[in-house]
Amino acid sequence: MEFDDLSAEQPEAASPEEREELVLDRRRILKRAGLGAAALTVPASVLATPAFGAVTGALAADSFIKSHPKWKFVFVNHVTTNPFFVPTIYGAQDACSLLGCSYQWTGSKTSDISQMVNAFNSAISAKASGIACCLVDLKAFNGPTNNALKKDIPVLGYNADAASNGRLAYIGQDLYLSGYEMGKRIVNLVGSGDVALFIATPGQLNIQPRIDGATAAIKKFSGGKIKTTAIATGSQLPEELAKIDAYYLGHRNLKGMFAVDAGSTQGVGQVMAKYGLKKKGMKAGGYDLTPTTLKLIASGALDFTIDQQPYLQGWLPVLQLFFYRYSSGLVAPSNTNTGILFVTRGNVKPYLTTKTRYEGSSSAQKYPVS
Repeated sequence: MEFDDLSAEQPEAASPEEREELVLDRRRILKRAGLGAAALTVPASVLATPAFGAVTGALAADSFIKSHPKWKFVFVNHVTTNPFFVPTIYGAQDACSLLGCSYQWTGSKTSDISQMVNAFNSAISAKASGIACCLVDLKAFNGPTNNALKKDIPVLGYNADAASNGRLAYIGQDLYLSGYEMGKRIVNLVGSGDVALFIATPGQLNIQPRIDGATAAIKKFSGGKIKTTAIATGSQLPEELAKIDAYYLGHRNLKGMFAVDAGSTQGVGQVMAKYGLKKKGMKAGGYDLTPTTLKLIASGALDFTIDQQPYLQGWLPVLQLFFYRYSSGLVAPSNTNTGILFVTRGNVKPYLTTKTRYEGSSSAQKYPVS
């Protein structure tokens, strides 16, 4: 039987015209969907049903995104120049490039809540197509979020979340759980003694849940054998390094130094390397994948760092905001946990040898060929 010879399988039609139309419809389906000769085994009565037509029509679709307004999405960030967010920016850029939209990166360089609120309100005034905000304060963004939603501007939380905020969804790590898992690892590494826990900005919701989780796990699993002290370091890398260095010099009996943010983690590793503390039995670790932190993992100065997929925290908000717009709200944003992965000396090599936008080690858009 030739591919187009379908007449032998046609059902009885009410008229020659209807019979011919059914044959043409089947030919078009088989050609566009690429079902090939195997499709000839499907009964004509099934091919003619609306359900089958919908499925084959979907399979034959030849376009992803049709024309649409060039929507602009605004990211409100608490530390706009922090190296942690370099891959987040790349993620937003790549998603916008794919979908034909644009983004703005704004907020505060120093975790100034009032500056962030001003940036949020400016985005509303400028009629942004959607807003993604690091919800680092429990209440400060509730008013702007409600105002934006009333104006049909969708709002997402990313990297940090506030339970009382009316945002449509949160995209980022489960912060308390990640801190809890870190605390369990600290207990296994240290066993007993004094441990310093460094935090850039106490109280901010992107990192406070982590230190809370770590403290709870250490208390539970160490049986009181580990004493923890929390130390604020500030939001800028030089300040963080200086405070960690000074704290160590004043507390040389420490058994471990750990951090819950990218800058403090890098600073812990640099102090560990500066004074050769690994050889003295000190344990250390923290969060995120700055290039310096990864090198400190490879050298052994840091025992671990935690990957929370910063690239996805830029990529996914753009996708979710875009499809909310494109579907007129039918594709609703959804909470997305970007995960927790411990990076150690045993698995750090791919992070160091692969230059990529996904971890901020390269700006090039390329596929790494092995």
